[in-house]
Amino acid sequence: MKTPFNWHRTLLGLAAAGVIGQCSAFSFGGAEEAVIIPAPTLDETTQAHSETAVFAGGCFWGVQGVFQHVKGVKNAVSGYAGGAADTAQYERVSAGNTGHAEVVEVTFDPAQVSYGTLLQIYFSVAHNPTELNRQGPDTGTQYRSALFPKNAEQQRVAQAYISQLNAAHSFNKPIVTKLESYNGFYPAEEEHQDFLTEHPTYPYIVINDLPKVRQLKQLYPDRYQEKPVLVKAGM
Repeated sequence: MKTPFNWHRTLLGLAAAGVIGQCSAFSFGGAEEAVIIPAPTLDETTQAHSETAVFAGGCFWGVQGVFQHVKGVKNAVSGYAGGAADTAQYERVSAGNTGHAEVVEVTFDPAQVSYGTLLQIYFSVAHNPTELNRQGPDTGTQYRSALFPKNAEQQRVAQAYISQLNAAHSFNKPIVTKLESYNGFYPAEEEHQDFLTEHPTYPYIVINDLPKVRQLKQLYPDRYQEKPVLVKAGM
């Protein structure tokens, strides 16, 4: 099986060689346009002060960067889910045959931001849920659109919201996001954490991911926080 070309590995290699700097002339794909969608009619009810949810929506750099700017999010960690523990390494996952997806595990305060609101941001800003096994310039099952509900309530809310959006024809194509069984989350390597914040001039980030953060601020100003919640700040 042909291994898909991996822009992320290429960028990291160029960075290590000192090639990438202010390289906005490079163009890898293009930013997805945000879609204005209604809030979920069914949302989670909980008395918990902290909860986690796992989102897969293409390259974890951009998904993490978006959720780090959402009020009520305590942490957002890039990682892998869907495969076995012994294959949860970047080079292995990039081959596209481990069962893993690049994901972000979001820890949040349900009193400040609900799971349903996180889903609304995920579907409308963080990625395009109508693209099958790809996002922007990245292709392969590791870039699939998927949710990994961690309890029955998350499963119920996510399934109801997908049905609601499809019934309302909120997108010009059907949503392909799958609800997958949660069997563990494996944090990605340190160099992948806080990538958007640490490398704002990388062409991939400039073209594909920074527009998502701007769209978050524009569409959800009450949910947006200027200072991101960084993983390495807590290390």
